[in-house]
Amino acid sequence: MDVRFARMLCVLCLVIVVRAFTQEGFKEVLLKQLGLSEVPQLHKRDLVDLVIPDHVKNKYISMLKRQRVKRRALPSLAGILRGIPGNAGEILYSDTTTRQNLIFDMEGRIPKNSEVTMAELKLFKKPLDRANLPAKQSHRPVSSARVSVYWVQRQQDGTNRTSLIDSRLVPIRESGWKNFDVTQAVHYWLRNKRREPMILEVWIEGERVGSHASEMAKAVRFTSQDPKDKALGKPELVLYTLDLEDYGSPGDCKEEGVMGKSTCCRQKHYVNFRELTWTQYWIIEPAGYQAYRCSGGCLQPPSPLRLFGYGERACVVAESSPLPMMYLVKRGNRTEIEAAEFPNMIVEKCSCVTDG
Repeated sequence: MDVRFARMLCVLCLVIVVRAFTQEGFKEVLLKQLGLSEVPQLHKRDLVDLVIPDHVKNKYISMLKRQRVKRRALPSLAGILRGIPGNAGEILYSDTTTRQNLIFDMEGRIPKNSEVTMAELKLFKKPLDRANLPAKQSHRPVSSARVSVYWVQRQQDGTNRTSLIDSRLVPIRESGWKNFDVTQAVHYWLRNKRREPMILEVWIEGERVGSHASEMAKAVRFTSQDPKDKALGKPELVLYTLDLEDYGSPGDCKEEGVMGKSTCCRQKHYVNFRELTWTQYWIIEPAGYQAYRCSGGCLQPPSPLRLFGYGERACVVAESSPLPMMYLVKRGNRTEIEAAEFPNMIVEKCSCVTDG
């Protein structure tokens, strides 16, 4: 699949620039990159008991982290949120995983005319209680547990839908603060513009398949938001922002008066995969993304130059970046998950270009 992406990259550049930001254009580009003639016939039942393989999850997280390295510098600390007392989610233990819900009140916490450039979830891992370790057996040693953070979106029908945000291995025998990058979750919350708290779900799983690794993972305990938990180090959500008056990207459209703006600029344009009927079961992650698009007009060349073949100048995409995605594929009666970077899906810069 990756080889196919590389071969098609040059061919798709112009197609994506022109068509990627309409529903039909986006669908056409996606199908071409996957070498498909139509959207796979997938249903909600295809997601039942579907497990994301570790190598696919690790590949997706690795691509996300490469993308995040490009974040702009000079952020200021917007605040440290320590959750909502008395509203912490119940901690559930099962044979395969440990899950913990965290709730943060976000309303009014992000300064106006600012952009969240980075958000970190800080969890304090309690010192190891050896009584929680399984009895020694003749198993291959297990030194770590996999900790994954999901953003939880409440659906109108009362169900929850989760989106994988970050995942890493945590040493079982070490204690102290562990940081997770949850910037994408905050962006999702901002996009929804709901006056409800942000909910994160922490999953603790075995570092590999097998009952012994799962039992070892149960020894990993983080301090919860529950006031009854007297351990030090309550979960914290740390927000970093940029004041757009000082550090706003030149060339980005200002929110006010976009429609009447005559200068070429980059305008926000969010693509929500959960709301598109043809992607809601096909694309597993992300839930959506800020694609941006180019908007506005350009100064036109004087009439004499047009006699020499100079065409009109148009506001088009000058630079773009890829979007990491996890999606379903059908192979006969089997449904599998794959991860890949789709090139040219996010507009980074707009510019005026002369036709011809």
